[in-house]
Amino acid sequence: MDDYSIPTYVISAVADTISESETHASLDSLFMYADAPGDPPDGSKAVKALEWLRRINKESGAKRLSILGRLIENYMEEDIDAMAATRWQSQELIDMKKERVVKIKSSLERAGLTYSAGGIISKGEGLATKSLAELIKNRNIQAIDQEFERAIRNIQISPREAVSAACNILESLFKVYIAEHPQLQMPAKQDLQSVWKVVKTDLGLDASKLEERDLQEIVSGIMATVNGIGALRTHASAAHGDGKKPYKLKPRHAKLAIHAAHTIAAFVLETWDERSG
Repeated sequence: MDDYSIPTYVISAVADTISESETHASLDSLFMYADAPGDPPDGSKAVKALEWLRRINKESGAKRLSILGRLIENYMEEDIDAMAATRWQSQELIDMKKERVVKIKSSLERAGLTYSAGGIISKGEGLATKSLAELIKNRNIQAIDQEFERAIRNIQISPREAVSAACNILESLFKVYIAEHPQLQMPAKQDLQSVWKVVKTDLGLDASKLEERDLQEIVSGIMATVNGIGALRTHASAAHGDGKKPYKLKPRHAKLAIHAAHTIAAFVLETWDERSG
């Protein structure tokens, strides 16, 4: 993935969309927001967008696809029909916007790339277009692994969002587990700690009930880690009171949390399967 270069036809499709949709000022702002390297190139909007995308391809290494994802995020996720209903827009303009999105999607598919919500682009290695809940229900561990890999790829650009993604995967796993077991009741507060409490109790992951001292310590660590991951997401995004330094989440912190969440998810899935067998 680190050596993957963006194909010229993808660059062309994205450059056309950006240059036709943005002003010079908003184009510059978009590329800077996406963390594109260097100062704005000279020339028309079309020339500028094309040159900047080529520079990303040449200079950004492993960050290429992350930057590309941020550049196209608004276009890919804009609800064009909803916007058209709330403000006057000509049918010609609406059709043009839809055509641009189709052009980008087609170029990504041709390149074997998959776009996911949040500006995440990954190699489309046969990952089914199913919801995370469906993947969990089917115990598609390889696909769930890929969800964690997407979180990993977002670490450098936004550690907080990467941690949030990992936390969301755990929350989804625990909620699906509860939903799949009719005898369990979904807690009123459906945050990570609350749904985890239900799941760990049902799976017998209570350290006090384990005879082996070593296993007690490991299971206690798992419980503390889940709570820590949930707290990390909350504290990294919450404002602090006067006199306190803001919480600065670094990539290495995010990577630790994501790998820990991945390990816990795998353990819960394996325990679930063992109990179902």
